[in-house]
Amino acid sequence: MANGQPAQADRALPALDPFRGVPDRRYHLAAEELLKPLLEPGSGGLLRWRKQASNAPIVAVENAYITGRLDLRGADVECLFRFENCRFEHPPDVREAKILGLVFRRCWLPGLKARNLRSRNDVRLIRCVVQVLPGSDDGETAVQRGDTRERGVPDAAINLTDAVVEGSVVLTRTAVDYPQGRAIQADRLIIAGALLAYRMQTEGEVRLPGMRTGGNVNFSGAKLRNPDGFALDGNGAHIGGSLLCEVDNYGAASTRQPFSAHGVLHLPSMRVNGDIVLRAAELQSEQQGRIVVDAWKSSDPYVDPWPALVGDRWQVDGNVELSDGLSAVGTLRMINAKIGGTLRLARARITVPRGSVEPYYDRALHLDGSQISSDLEATGLEIPSGQLRMADVTVRGNLLAGRVRLRHAERDVLSARRMTVAGNFHLHEATIEGTLRLQGVEVGGSVYLYGTDVTKPAVRNRTSFSVDLRTVKVGRDITLTSAGEQPFHAEGGVNMDGATAGRRIDFSGAVLGSYNKHAIALDASDVGADEFLLNLAEPATGSIVLRHAHCQTLEDNDNFWQAEGGIELEDFRYDVLKRPIDMKDDAAVRDRIERLRTAMAGYRPGPYDQLAAMLRNSGNEEHASTVLFKKQQYRYEALAQGYRVLGPGVRLWSWLQRWMVGYGYRPVRALAWLIALLAAGSIYFGAGTDSCVNDPVRYMVSGPRCAVDQQETGLEWNPVLYTLDLLVPIVDFGNKGRWYMHDVDKWVSNGFTAMGWILATTVAAGAGRMIRRET
Repeated sequence: MANGQPAQADRALPALDPFRGVPDRRYHLAAEELLKPLLEPGSGGLLRWRKQASNAPIVAVENAYITGRLDLRGADVECLFRFENCRFEHPPDVREAKILGLVFRRCWLPGLKARNLRSRNDVRLIRCVVQVLPGSDDGETAVQRGDTRERGVPDAAINLTDAVVEGSVVLTRTAVDYPQGRAIQADRLIIAGALLAYRMQTEGEVRLPGMRTGGNVNFSGAKLRNPDGFALDGNGAHIGGSLLCEVDNYGAASTRQPFSAHGVLHLPSMRVNGDIVLRAAELQSEQQGRIVVDAWKSSDPYVDPWPALVGDRWQVDGNVELSDGLSAVGTLRMINAKIGGTLRLARARITVPRGSVEPYYDRALHLDGSQISSDLEATGLEIPSGQLRMADVTVRGNLLAGRVRLRHAERDVLSARRMTVAGNFHLHEATIEGTLRLQGVEVGGSVYLYGTDVTKPAVRNRTSFSVDLRTVKVGRDITLTSAGEQPFHAEGGVNMDGATAGRRIDFSGAVLGSYNKHAIALDASDVGADEFLLNLAEPATGSIVLRHAHCQTLEDNDNFWQAEGGIELEDFRYDVLKRPIDMKDDAAVRDRIERLRTAMAGYRPGPYDQLAAMLRNSGNEEHASTVLFKKQQYRYEALAQGYRVLGPGVRLWSWLQRWMVGYGYRPVRALAWLIALLAAGSIYFGAGTDSCVNDPVRYMVSGPRCAVDQQETGLEWNPVLYTLDLLVPIVDFGNKGRWYMHDVDKWVSNGFTAMGWILATTVAAGAGRMIRRET
């Protein structure tokens, strides 16, 4: 049937099935006969085309086998060509032609030559099969002669290079088979409308670099296959609508078909005015096989040689959805991309083989340097094997990655150095194997890792932590707590060296471990926050380092202080306890002092000074003195252990200071000792007599005692003043050395003098400590 007017004999023919091979001669229609009405009379056989009148006809052909060449090259005709249930002997040739439109429906074609085509309406291939057969009679494929190899001339089943379509290009349910070359070549194709390729199937590369469309590009339900190269190449394309590569929901639920690509989706430098949607897509590239691009054959550790998706330098005004059942074998690479909306990875699954030799090239997701104007949502993301790398990524919304399952054991499973998140960072209730490397991350809101289980960290020469939060800056809270009965667990510990939080750092219900190589369960050196909550679920299996850390409020529990490797508290400063110590609760102070002593390996004065300063600032002066008292006791014990020979002397001196003046923190004891010695001396010297009283010639006798100098006639014996003079050094009350003492009395008086010096020295030492404490 031609031009819509079938012959009488045609009406009796059954409909042609163009996919069952060459039909019998009844269906044959010569291409020359088809084009005769369009030839300009008197042209001498030259295919010069005349322009048609404004009421342009439709050239419609149905149920025909088109023999010969349908050659419309260079034609300028105001016709719409429509073929239905047709089979072509040779590829239709519409190169450089200007036509109203071109439609193929349920047709079989050995190719389509449409380079530089200008169509004022749609170009459609619907439910067609385009199959390039080897060994055609003229030795040509779709666009390239068999006897020539011109560089830059593509070899493709469908060639739309540099074509301009003022309508849409529709390839719905069309199958294009050319695995030896390119299935579709459409470099710099310009489409005023949309590119619609629902359920299209291709064997060979679909090449669309530099393409520009005014509407959507829709590959929903399509199956693109080119295992050894690019399944789809859209380098530098500009899409005026959205790129849709998702499930085609047409028909019953059992017939719905997802988009799939076996080969690389190579889409760098793409500009999309709408969204990029690959929901439930199935992406696969050959892993550890042929490297498609020569530039990827490099030892550069940041190259991804076997990606499933390349989206470098994307500029997307809307959302990018790689979610809701997306399955990818190979890296999803989108470095330096700019996404105006949300990047969604929720419930996606990405797998890459584990590398065995450095560089490993086993990144599952690579987002370095990308900018996301809204949220990065990855709830339920699953990575059975591979790394998520997100260095220098900027997220102006929230990062939502709750309940993810990430596995990259003994390596960095998530590397997000210097990442910036304006909102909250959610990585809660996650199951993670490998190290979370979040060094230098800046978060405007809070970091939530509650209920997350992090095991099998990377073990290096200098670190084996499960969670690396060094130098992070968080506007509000860092929460590493339990979620219900599920604790936060870091098998290799947490490194927070230099981290700062605007409000709170919370470890309530956390379980912290460490590896024997470094044995540090928590390194919080130089950490700053308003509030530390260190209520661990069980004692840490390793040491805890709080060196130079500072907080306003501290809360802890017994499990914190019972860390197996002890606690490093040098210059750890806190202003108040969340549960303050009552002024009458002496037991609580003793308990806290004992915790400090038990937790620290050896004597360290700073933590005791800090505790005392905190108590004093809270108005609890008495308990502050108790802490400093115990500090001096432990100091002398440490000194005694360090001096083998002088150790006993140090212990004696410590004992004397402790019992006499309480190291200067119990000044009432000095007065008590003075009164006791004064009373004892007064009684002793007052009750005793001296034999010198029997020799008044040699001595001046005054009651039971004798003055040494017989001329001291005005001297009167007073045992109280005599004892006081012995006890008080330096000051002379006029009795010391003037009364005769011998035998036992002499030794007793010298003993009182020695006790006076000891008492005075200890009081002076204690007073000096008190003065230093006040200043």
